[in-house]
Amino acid sequence: MAQHFKYKDQSISVGDTIRVHQEIVENDKKRIQIFEGIVIAIKNRQTNRSFTVRKIAASSVGVEKIFPAHLPSIKKIEIKRQGQARRSKLYYLRDRIGKQATRVKEKALKPEATK
Repeated sequence: MAQHFKYKDQSISVGDTIRVHQEIVENDKKRIQIFEGIVIAIKNRQTNRSFTVRKIAASSVGVEKIFPAHLPSIKKIEIKRQGQARRSKLYYLRDRIGKQATRVKEKALKPEATK
């Protein structure tokens, strides 16, 4: 089973497509910057936990950003899509180009029990 961690009652695991809302301070101005991509790795344990998010930017350039899980400037994490990963690290996505670089099998939702 792939690694996961909890962030404000959300379970985020490797393979999920997420949007990280981070507060950026420039001089005396504050703004929210959104970084959207696939979680390719979750490292460490407890308070030192960090996760790596990878996205494909303009001109098909891959961009990775490492976020500490308890970073105070992270205001919100949205889960856009839950992916099903059979590995704990998805570093093989680095070698892929185009649509294949963002293709992770979607997690099958269990049907609700009918009453």
